[in-house]
Amino acid sequence: MNSHKVSARAALSAAALVGVLGLAACSSTTSADEASSSPTQAPASSAPATPTGSAQPTTQTAAVEGSYISLNEYENNKAKYSDSDVVLFFNASWCPTCQEANKNLSASKGEFPNGLTVVDVDYDDNTDLRKEYGVTTQHTFVLIEPDGTEVKKWTGSDTVDQIEAKV
Repeated sequence: MNSHKVSARAALSAAALVGVLGLAACSSTTSADEASSSPTQAPASSAPATPTGSAQPTTQTAAVEGSYISLNEYENNKAKYSDSDVVLFFNASWCPTCQEANKNLSASKGEFPNGLTVVDVDYDDNTDLRKEYGVTTQHTFVLIEPDGTEVKKWTGSDTVDQIEAKV
């Protein structure tokens, strides 16, 4: 054989070996309790990487359990919800559609997905907050960032699923 054919066969053999070894690495067995990950990624349960010599803790925070909470509870624990989608629900006790939504959300407290927090905001008592977000009608929802910046605003949702679909 000439040297070009030998070199080509050697290159193909090496490429095939790399491919087989790569497949073997990707198909390693794990128990049902272990999170699967690609060979180039850290397992899902590991803490985020920190620079060498960093004093940051290596524990990872779990997603906030989804909930329907009062404005007072939110304002007293804002840091707790910083990794959550926070939706302010401006509603009035005299508003029939607000009453229906409030009833549905209160009855669905165990059904909120992790990372979704809906905050019950009294429309009549929180005029400054209404002005801050330009809320002019009751039964208004406002998705906000952890710093309070408005992301999205809408009206009319009645259920957890409808709110989740808007977020």
